[in-house]
Amino acid sequence: MSDHDDIITEDSFPEDAAEGSVSAPAPVELEGKIVWRVKVLYSKATEFCESSAGLEVKIGDMVVVPTRYGNELGRVLGRETDPAEVTGELRSIHRVASPADLVRVEENDTREDRAFEVCRDKIEARGLSMKLVSAHYILDEQKILFFFTAENRVDFRELVKDLVAVLKMRIELRQIGVRDEARVVGGLGICGRALCCNAVTDRLRPVSIKMAKEQNLTLNSMKISGPCGRLLCCLSYEFDVYKEARQTLPGMGTRVHFDGEEFKVTDMNVLARRLRFQGESGRVLDVGFDSLSRNPQTQAWELHIRTGGEQSQ
Repeated sequence: MSDHDDIITEDSFPEDAAEGSVSAPAPVELEGKIVWRVKVLYSKATEFCESSAGLEVKIGDMVVVPTRYGNELGRVLGRETDPAEVTGELRSIHRVASPADLVRVEENDTREDRAFEVCRDKIEARGLSMKLVSAHYILDEQKILFFFTAENRVDFRELVKDLVAVLKMRIELRQIGVRDEARVVGGLGICGRALCCNAVTDRLRPVSIKMAKEQNLTLNSMKISGPCGRLLCCLSYEFDVYKEARQTLPGMGTRVHFDGEEFKVTDMNVLARRLRFQGESGRVLDVGFDSLSRNPQTQAWELHIRTGGEQSQ
């Protein structure tokens, strides 16, 4: 592999192109409704739900909520009061999970292991070009979902017949993207913590190479891509912090006169709130954001530090 084979270009990840992501739907008007954020345990997705009449729920409750696949078990995260945050279909919480619901979920976990093995064997037997990701039983239905990834569309009609013959129930196969796969399976990121898509974010958001550039990251695929091979999810939810900070700071390469010498911005650490300048003589200044201001008359940037008091090298 050459030195530049793993360098990402603009064409590698077009802006706002993120597998499994779509444009955000319009906000839902709350109109006095009590809306709860509920995290579905299996998919790790967040559903916005209103409680049914007479149903009392509180933070931490396990509840049964409808999803696009069927009723699922979820955990109440809290109330949502900002209409702009409530997007997509507003669903209704069916009920607080009963002991029987919790037992059934545990039983389904065991049954899913066997169903996964059966499906994987049938896929191999038929030589289908698909990777099985998971098997999942729907809580209130006699139905099992099989999620898989594949490079192209797969004709799995005969596979469904094989599975029905063994499992004796309704079968659905769903092709998903690699980001969705990482979200369902989980794992650890390059930071050593649980994957953001699985443990932090409530939905998959578009991620673009522009976000990596805004954060001054090296455009190296090994450093800014997750196990799924796509750009890191954390680039998206950290982007706003960097963007807001940069609006009040000089851009890279901006020149500033200080102590009889011209310096230019060579590095910026938004989280540490520090800027690095390099002078024509090779002198380097490492200063905090509060040491910099813009002259209201000339609109030029100015440094306000004591000569010799700055960190330099």
